[in-house]
Amino acid sequence: MRPVAPAVLWHLPDAGGWNVLGFEYVEGRHADYAPGSPDLPAVVDVMARIGQIHCPDTAPVRDARRSFASYVDGPAELLGGDTLLHTDYNPENVLITANGGARLIDWAWPGRGAAWIDPCVLVVRLIAAGHAPEHAEGCVGGVPAWQTASAEGIDVFAAASVRLWAEIAENDPQPWKRDMAKAAQQWRDFRIQLRAG
Repeated sequence: MRPVAPAVLWHLPDAGGWNVLGFEYVEGRHADYAPGSPDLPAVVDVMARIGQIHCPDTAPVRDARRSFASYVDGPAELLGGDTLLHTDYNPENVLITANGGARLIDWAWPGRGAAWIDPCVLVVRLIAAGHAPEHAEGCVGGVPAWQTASAEGIDVFAAASVRLWAEIAENDPQPWKRDMAKAAQQWRDFRIQLRAG
C-alpha cells in the first residue's frame, strides 16, 4: 500500500516526560478543497486507503463510539468498527506532493471506528469550502466505506457533527469554526431532505 502519512523514522518513548517521534520530511503544499480543485481526487484516494487499515483494539487511540457518544442521538454503536481514522481533514493537515499524491499529517485526533466516518468528516470540510452538500457527498461517493455505509449511520453522524461543531464554535467563535458549524447544519438539513424523499 502506498504511504498515507510521513513515515516514523525514530521514537523516544520517554524523553523527559515527552513521547517524541521523528518523521520523514515530505515536501508538499496544503490541499485546496475549493469546488473544481484538482487536489480532491488525491485527498479522497488517501482517505480511501486509510479506510483499509485495520486498527487493533489495543491501539492507544479513541474509540469513535466513545468520542462521539455525547453528540449522537441515535445508537453510538453505528460508529463502531476496527478501522484507523484520522478524523481531522482540515486542508492544512493534507499535503499534496509534487507527484500529485496526498499525505496526511497532524494525527492529533486518531481514532478507531467505522471506516465511513472519515468520509463524513471530509464532507463537512468540503461544504465549508463551498461545495453543495450533494456535491460534497458525490466527491466521497467512490470510497468503498461510503458505498457500504448505512444511511442511518451517515444520518446519525451528520446530526452529531452539528452538535460537535456548534459546541466548538460556541466555545471559541473563530470565523472558520463558525463556518464549520454552518456547514455541518447544511449537511444535516440536506440529509433530512434526502430521507424525506
